[in-house]
Amino acid sequence: MADITAAAVKALRERTDLPMMECKKALVAADGDAEKAVAILKEQFKKIQDKRADNATEEGRIFYAVSADGSEAAMVEIQCESAPVATGESLETLGTAMVNTLLNGAGADSPEALMTQTAIGGSDTLQSMYEDFVNKIREKIVVNRLIRVTGPVGGYVHHDYKTAVVFQAAGAGKDAAVLRDVAMHVAAMNPSCCTASEIAAADVEAEKVRLTEEAKAAGKPENIIDKIVDGQLSRWYNEKGVLLYQPFAKDDKITVGKALSDAGFDATGFIRWQVGVA
Repeated sequence: MADITAAAVKALRERTDLPMMECKKALVAADGDAEKAVAILKEQFKKIQDKRADNATEEGRIFYAVSADGSEAAMVEIQCESAPVATGESLETLGTAMVNTLLNGAGADSPEALMTQTAIGGSDTLQSMYEDFVNKIREKIVVNRLIRVTGPVGGYVHHDYKTAVVFQAAGAGKDAAVLRDVAMHVAAMNPSCCTASEIAAADVEAEKVRLTEEAKAAGKPENIIDKIVDGQLSRWYNEKGVLLYQPFAKDDKITVGKALSDAGFDATGFIRWQVGVA
């Protein structure tokens, strides 16, 4: 049996960032062979997964990245068991690598597909990084969802990293900062949809009929009823949570739609995520 020195344990600890006792046990099992010890430690990943499979992952963090020209953006949500892990440096390293690879790499339509890729600017696959992270943290870690979208885009992640928004637009606007401002608005106000076209046509028609009959019953002149109905319909859209009709959080004297049109953009959609909320 090989003599396991304190120096060998310390070297393995520095290499794997795992507890000293775990490193010593692995070296003993590997008869002092450091490479075999690393392999043994990596094999623990599956055991940890199995042991914690039924644990709840109610904490987590959303990662966001946008291209320099604002033409694309990506988000990745990673869930974990505890708040300290969610806010820790290790999860930040893993999540940042994942979202940057998603944005700047070949793309992926699932967490599993992304994990097979080598991290942008690194030499390890994201799967390897993920397994090393689980071995170190000893919690259930779930890469829950990801998305990559085209723009122009603007994005915002709340300071607790649990709410994030990507706002998509069209047009060659003159002030792209408004896109981030709208994303912040979406994070705060949680609109139900982006445009009026997303409201059921039958519901819109029924409301128009109701407003028209109400205006006629009030004795409004025929030649201004349509204008009255349009104004009241805008307020109805706001009540229904349509983003473009909401007072803009940054300047509530105008609507979100007006802020966008003034900047030369048309809204095409948004994605709003909260950790653990489908």
